[in-house]
Amino acid sequence: MEANTRSTGRLPAAFLTPGSSSFMDFLSDHSPDMLPGKRSLPPLQGAIQAPHGTTIVAASFPGGVVLAGDRRATMGNMIAQRDIEKVFPADEYSAVGIAGTAGLAVEMVKLFQLELEHFEKVEGATLSLEGKANRLSTMIRSNLAMAMQGLAVVPLFAGYDVDREKGRIFSYDVTGGRSEEVGFAATGSGSIFARGSMKKLYRDNLTEQQTLTLVVQALYDAADDDSATGGPDVARRIYPIVTVITDEGFRRLTDVESAEIAAAVLERRMEEPDGPRAALL
Repeated sequence: MEANTRSTGRLPAAFLTPGSSSFMDFLSDHSPDMLPGKRSLPPLQGAIQAPHGTTIVAASFPGGVVLAGDRRATMGNMIAQRDIEKVFPADEYSAVGIAGTAGLAVEMVKLFQLELEHFEKVEGATLSLEGKANRLSTMIRSNLAMAMQGLAVVPLFAGYDVDREKGRIFSYDVTGGRSEEVGFAATGSGSIFARGSMKKLYRDNLTEQQTLTLVVQALYDAADDDSATGGPDVARRIYPIVTVITDEGFRRLTDVESAEIAAAVLERRMEEPDGPRAALL
């Protein structure tokens, strides 16, 4: 069969008639070794040193949601990369931000993109935002064995729900447990500082532009207290990746747009290093 496939150049019939709308199930049946969670790891010889990425933040506003991430990846106490990308479109109306082991996280995002595309081609319709969030939960759960060995991936998922006509945010734990967040959310090593920043500044009637500024402020606060999170790097012109998802779809801000927001935040921080003050009452 294999030799015949090579000689004719044709794919086996099973590849042309998938029995499931899930690309992960398809891989499990035909090439399980290609799934990240199914790969065997060599015996551990001490702590695993792999680049890790943080911090991801998200905030909703009337009409959509914003998802953003810093650009730093660390390996132990070293900066492994200064301009890593941590926020990716999942499809036209959703995006995912990665925190955790960078290599596995990027691979999981690519597999998630294929999963959504495969479903749409097989079923002739797109998954609901809730369905997308559930599929991502399953993928994270399949990585549990590696997470137990220190190679965890904890993404943040956000998108525009075309049925409910609003932006929604979903957070996860290493077991694939899913929670829908109200208003804002953060993940990664700097998440506690970013979440605290947004908790004091967030309002449910923010405009899109105000929400964009909010997430950059939160990332700045995270970088201020967490060494694994990188702030705006003016000298190297490296700025946070900021995306917005509305009824018009996914859009990533250009470097110029991100730089303008970061510059405004930095200018204000020269006067108030600790950032905007929330009212006591």
